Amino acid sequence: MAQKILVVDDETVLLETIAYNLEQAGYRVVTAADGNSALEAAHNEDPDLLIVDVMLPGIDGLELCRQLRRDARTATTPILMLTAKGEEIDKVVGLEVGADDYVTKPFARRELLARVRALLRRANYPAKGRNVQEPSQEAPAPEPVPARRELEAGPLRIDQAGRQVYCRGKELELQPKQFDLLVYFVRNRGTVLTRDQLLQNVWGYDYVGDTRTVDVHVRWLREKIEEDPANPRFLQTVRGVGYVFRW
Repeated sequence: MAQKILVVDDETVLLETIAYNLEQAGYRVVTAADGNSALEAAHNEDPDLLIVDVMLPGIDGLELCRQLRRDARTATTPILMLTAKGEEIDKVVGLEVGADDYVTKPFARRELLARVRALLRRANYPAKGRNVQEPSQEAPAPEPVPARRELEAGPLRIDQAGRQVYCRGKELELQPKQFDLLVYFVRNRGTVLTRDQLLQNVWGYDYVGDTRTVDVHVRWLREKIEEDPANPRFLQTVRGVGYVFRW
């Protein structure tokens, strides 16, 4: 069964264009034109991914994202936010309230589809009991099966197959992208990684735009795994370059 995407935008032409392009790529699409109907559709339709415009009537896109993240049914559903050109604050706040990625309008069809595929590819759909398959059009090559089921580094124990992380004996609640980023850091411990490398290898495409996405996700991880996030011991910043996981 094709994966289902909920698209939320109050601009009718843009909404129809996005829906058409997604359907042509093999996805099932549900649409909503305001935040209230989007919240209802998210609960009734159980989408695999949401594409949400920041500026919406009623509940705006940021508040919609907050509410979705508070609900157990949609807490880990990937969210791609749409922002207008130049609205930098919306991008940052969108990531802060739980969005997984954003795309700036106007955007190309290929860019949108690449980001959609990257988010869907990394979400943990088996846990939702679905037998899903990505569309055959423009489908990415399958990722290699990890050589080891578990990774360990200091106080961290990562169950890759079960997508579970334990730190100091306590299970952490990580969103899909946070989990993928942490695994990539641990696999490459001791190696200084640039933001561009992280975007390409974790987000799954050649990212165009600013790299604040990485910074926000790194801060989230520090709050989860570091005893003192302001003075990180494991996930360290290499000024002018990127980040390195040391253990």
